[in-house]
Amino acid sequence: MERLPTSPGEHPGTAQPSPVPADGRPDPAHPSGTAPGDRPGTAGPGPGRPLPPAATAVISEQGVVTGWSEGARRLLGYAPADVMGRPAAGLLAQGAAPIEPAGAASPQDLSGTLALRHRDGHDLALPLTATRRTTTSGITEWLVTTVSGDAAASEDAGANEAAAASGEAEAAAVPGDAAAYGEAAPAAATPPQDGAPGAPAPDGPAPAVAAAAAGDDGTPAAGPSDRGAPPGGPAGGDPADGGPPGVAPGAAQRAPEHPAGAEAAGGHPAGAEAAGGDAAGAAPYTGPPTDGPPAAGTAAAAPSHPGPQAGGAPPIGSATDEALAARAFAQSPCMFAVFDADLRLLRANAAMEHVLSLPEARMRGLRLTEFLPDPVSEETERTMSLVLRTGRPQQAPTALRPTGGSAEAGRPATVTPLRDDDGDIRAVCLAAHARTEEPEHHLTRQRMLLEDPGAGIGTTLDLERTAQELTDAAVPRLADSAAVDLCETPRHSRPTGPLPLRRTAYRSHPPGTGPPAGPDPVTHPAHSPLTLCLTTGRSAVYRMDDPSLAQWRAGDPAAARLDRAGTHTLMAVPLLMAGSTLGVALFTRDRNPHPFTPDDLQLAEQLTHRAATGIHNARRFTRERTTTMTLQRSLLPHTLPEQPALDIATRYLPAGSEAGVGGDWFDVIPLSGARVALVVGDVVGHGIRASATMGRLRTAVRTLADVDLPPDELLTRLDDLVLHLSTDESSTSADATTGIGTTCLYAIYDPISRELTHARAGHPPPAAATPDGGVYFLDTPAGPPLGLGGLPFETSTTTLAEGTLLAFYTNGLLNPRETDIDQTLDTLFTALAHPSSGLEATCDRILTTLLTHPPTDDIALLIARTRTLHPHHVATWALPHDPAVVTEARRRTTEQLTGWGLAEAAFITELIVSELVTNAIRYGKPPIRLRLIHTDTTLTTEVTDHSSTSPHLRHAHTYDENGRGLYLIAQLTQRWGTRHTPTSKTIWTEQTLL
Repeated sequence: MERLPTSPGEHPGTAQPSPVPADGRPDPAHPSGTAPGDRPGTAGPGPGRPLPPAATAVISEQGVVTGWSEGARRLLGYAPADVMGRPAAGLLAQGAAPIEPAGAASPQDLSGTLALRHRDGHDLALPLTATRRTTTSGITEWLVTTVSGDAAASEDAGANEAAAASGEAEAAAVPGDAAAYGEAAPAAATPPQDGAPGAPAPDGPAPAVAAAAAGDDGTPAAGPSDRGAPPGGPAGGDPADGGPPGVAPGAAQRAPEHPAGAEAAGGHPAGAEAAGGDAAGAAPYTGPPTDGPPAAGTAAAAPSHPGPQAGGAPPIGSATDEALAARAFAQSPCMFAVFDADLRLLRANAAMEHVLSLPEARMRGLRLTEFLPDPVSEETERTMSLVLRTGRPQQAPTALRPTGGSAEAGRPATVTPLRDDDGDIRAVCLAAHARTEEPEHHLTRQRMLLEDPGAGIGTTLDLERTAQELTDAAVPRLADSAAVDLCETPRHSRPTGPLPLRRTAYRSHPPGTGPPAGPDPVTHPAHSPLTLCLTTGRSAVYRMDDPSLAQWRAGDPAAARLDRAGTHTLMAVPLLMAGSTLGVALFTRDRNPHPFTPDDLQLAEQLTHRAATGIHNARRFTRERTTTMTLQRSLLPHTLPEQPALDIATRYLPAGSEAGVGGDWFDVIPLSGARVALVVGDVVGHGIRASATMGRLRTAVRTLADVDLPPDELLTRLDDLVLHLSTDESSTSADATTGIGTTCLYAIYDPISRELTHARAGHPPPAAATPDGGVYFLDTPAGPPLGLGGLPFETSTTTLAEGTLLAFYTNGLLNPRETDIDQTLDTLFTALAHPSSGLEATCDRILTTLLTHPPTDDIALLIARTRTLHPHHVATWALPHDPAVVTEARRRTTEQLTGWGLAEAAFITELIVSELVTNAIRYGKPPIRLRLIHTDTTLTTEVTDHSSTSPHLRHAHTYDENGRGLYLIAQLTQRWGTRHTPTSKTIWTEQTLL
């Protein structure tokens, strides 16, 4: 490695006096003994002198900072977010501009002193080394590090001795230069002195490693680097570029690296020809070729790490056990690195050098986060610290990869403790295993498994089906068996102990092996992988021979079953969603001899997350559906009222789709005069809001029906109500279901006249089937859906034959999936034309005939068969407008009741008739009519006159002569009321017959 030119006015290897301010206090920007622009450490560390922290940065070929270590933050004060993605030239002190390249060959390693700007504004003169490397992703970049105090001191001492021996006082080397790799720096590597060709002007800046902070043209980089393709040239760049962008010819030269057998100087173990590329199966770090033999004196350099002494690897024929172990370390295709108790690197084999594109000498003495700044390295260091504390091997949670490399380029790593003869932990070994499959192969398998339509997870809102889909997707492509155990109820906080789990789904390969899903929940011990997974909320891979599982294997029947099946590894992945713990998924391998890898764990977590989302949605849907169904059924009629006009059967089917329960409803409302009202409606939307709106509208319809409003006027009042609801709720909730667009059909059937009066608001018309087999739609005038306002509704009256079958329904019955609407209507007409013997059977026949699939919308169906009230059950008299007729009315009433066998009701009925006829004569207009209606359970009395005034119930005072008649009627009857027509009014009462 060559030294870069020093700052103007600085002589290599000499210490400059530190400037002292006028007040005598030292300048904090320049430590004692270090001049501005001078490299700290040239004067030696000295007693009590603090050493500069090791700092690392990664700079792209375009001069953009792509990596920033914690040491760099402490040294210069910049957080990673302040510098990452920004030009590195912004870190240079004022005047330390890079030198234009002049076409010299690009060096691989550079070193020198450079003035950098601290965040607080002062300048720091720091000794830096820069190594050019190409990552496994094909990206060429520069790793820039500070020289630690110890290394700097030893470097200067060695440089001065070498200079004295060679007669060249200016030839000095630093760790990582040619001497560190078994060769001396050639004389041509000596930086030019002031005034020499290629040297900067006396008042110019020091180029040093600042060249790496510039773009390809030597100017500071202006934007993020384009890392899409590596630059050309043998070292990943253009040979004409002259090293890092902006380095002048002569400023730095390429340093030879890794000659075979360079153990004494390079620090490699015996058999380190693997580092030179000769070891079978190894993937050594490939440095540039050497151009000549090592310089004299380099063999005397002492190794900085334990290992065989200089002289090369021992011959294979006489290799000792130690030599073979050293060869195994050096030549293993797996990547090995040894870190001391301070987590600083001691040893790294050739495979590790190759993957990280760094020689061992450049990494030695640095922490992983210092020569490989990356969040993955920080996580790996935490794992190494855990191994040092616990003494137990750990799997690195993420794959080790070069800086700038993709996650797929990483290698799964394992950290194990290294103990001395006394059993004390002295270091840790980081082993990153070679891949058995290329990253693109893993990505292809992952993509196929995640995107396979046949391996869909969460395709339905069925909880058990979703759990089974997870096991079907994982077996056999990921695991030999898979099981899903769910909590009885979701936990909204992390459990602190064992929980009862119910085996919901299971699959094994080949099928039929292992325990099936069972209905009874099982509580696993606290030390089992399942419970640990739930309490920690983290996924984990376990080997069955792990000592930590010994207690679980001895006491849990589930572990015994796994042992009998020959399971060697298992993965436990929690099912977590929206802060809730849903359960745990267990994946095992017994037939597949390969243990699970971090890639397998990552894939299992992705599959399990999909399943957790589906299970969470399924549970929420089930809960909401159950709530809505409960509300819906509580708002629908529980039993149908007894009435003499119609035989009725009803059905309600909620939607079977993910939309949930809607707002369909039906109702049967007995009215005065033996009449009955039939209602069918459909609220727009689904869910609990639609059900609540349906309940409001049903209550409103019953209230308006009790007033005996005709169908058209009732729909008009209902339309006004929906408008008011929409106005009130839209101001408080944007997604409220206000009822706008609700459809409704309202009809009143009179069994005495056999007339059906009906009107509809956007609803399908009712169908009628006559006793002779004819089927047709009633000619009900079409009205707009409710909530539009301002549009009228029309009423139609149809006379029906006794025994006519009426079908009232919502549009969910006519939503065909595989047939057109005409065919659906033909099927409905056929079912009505040939009804079953009972109405209940007729309802079932219609539904089974029309529905070939679960309904996508709610269905409300009401089937009614008309009756006729015989004339002998009705008595009618026209009364003259004369007070004397009251006596005649009472007499006729008594005679009629006696003829019907209701003599015991004559006394109360006489009082009612006397009061109502007297009021009609006194306050009404002729003609006056009296009618008695007798059914099996009810006696109805009606008095009609042609006045529009309505009586009102009031409480008479003690000395009032009037006002007690309606009060007596209300006390003697079960119901009473007023019914209006366009030309008359009717006062009616009902008495229950026992």
